[in-house]
Amino acid sequence: MTPTTDFTTVEEASLSQASPLDLSIVMPCLNEAETIATCVRKAQRFLVENGIDGEVVIGDNGSRDGSQAIASSLGARVVHVQARGYGSALMGGILAARGKHIIMGDADDSYNFSDLTPFVDKLREGYDLVMGNRFKGGIAPGAMPALHRYLGNPVLSAIGRVFFRSPCGDFHCGLRGFSKDAVIKLDLRTTGMEFASEMVVKATLQRMRITEVPTTLSTDGRSRKPHLRTWRDGWRHLRFLLLYSPRWLFLIPGLLLMFVGIGMEIWLFGGPRNIGNLSLDIHTMLYAAMAILIGFQSIAFAVFTKVFAISEGLLPEDPRLNTLFRYVNLETGLIVGFTLAVAGLAGSIYAVDLWGESAFGPLNPSRTFRMVIPAVSTLTLGCQIIFASFFLSVLGLRRR
Repeated sequence: MTPTTDFTTVEEASLSQASPLDLSIVMPCLNEAETIATCVRKAQRFLVENGIDGEVVIGDNGSRDGSQAIASSLGARVVHVQARGYGSALMGGILAARGKHIIMGDADDSYNFSDLTPFVDKLREGYDLVMGNRFKGGIAPGAMPALHRYLGNPVLSAIGRVFFRSPCGDFHCGLRGFSKDAVIKLDLRTTGMEFASEMVVKATLQRMRITEVPTTLSTDGRSRKPHLRTWRDGWRHLRFLLLYSPRWLFLIPGLLLMFVGIGMEIWLFGGPRNIGNLSLDIHTMLYAAMAILIGFQSIAFAVFTKVFAISEGLLPEDPRLNTLFRYVNLETGLIVGFTLAVAGLAGSIYAVDLWGESAFGPLNPSRTFRMVIPAVSTLTLGCQIIFASFFLSVLGLRRR
């Protein structure tokens, strides 16, 4: 069969468009022969017992242990996903699913597919994303490594709530339900374990209706090690959260650096300052100038990242940014940058004039550098603003 995408075949793509169902239960699979039958039977029993018109879809990621044959023999629909990764397997299953609503969960028997009623009820109430929360529902002894339970999950979930104001307390719960239309609208891009975070982050940013229900986590039924790698996948989740929040990665640190640097330069401009036995002079002033320049670069990167992410569809439109750009444009940046550059140049000329008063001989560094450092930092900052304004204008050009 000729593949239409990295995810599904022609046959699978056509099936996803025919005879819509109420619910699809999607499971990613990579060598889950030990547990796939149990998961499929539980899911099917749930559908029958609750009178739900649904299906079980297995997004297989190239299993070599016969998982596909086991699932097919039980009546599950197997979608062969070529692109590797947890996110790819799930997205392949989601795209091929025929259900109006989808509940996804791992095929390792750690989640109870026999009791999905809380998810179904919330989906029928109109929620776009229904997250399971294992910390509220209960975690069986040994089901989650202590490092994940007490550090990894709580810390990453807390970062997600702070960065994106998400209502979710368990960002990485693998059991969750959603509207198929809503998840397609999210345009999810990641292929690995960070797929779980991307779904929550984008749903939050797009102001979709999100809620949580308690769910349990049991010890999985596999004899092999899990696919999850603690440090590698933990870093990938953290990296994703940082990259999707330029405000926390670039903007806030940049503003703090510039605020401290400008304040320190102004404070030291009049002469050395003493704090107890500590004496601060031009050396501290030099580091303050560095803080100003690094801070501005960080702020500029925040704006560049935001504009690029919006233009590529990775982040939704930001009304505040659109309002800002009504007043801050290329011409404004050029005026501000040119003014600062001229001011810095004037300060530099004044410093040279001071040097001329001593016949261009030895100078008192404490006096001269107190003028040179602000002049150079102002001149450099002005040039940075000019270059940043041009680059931002290029980013803002509409693409065909």
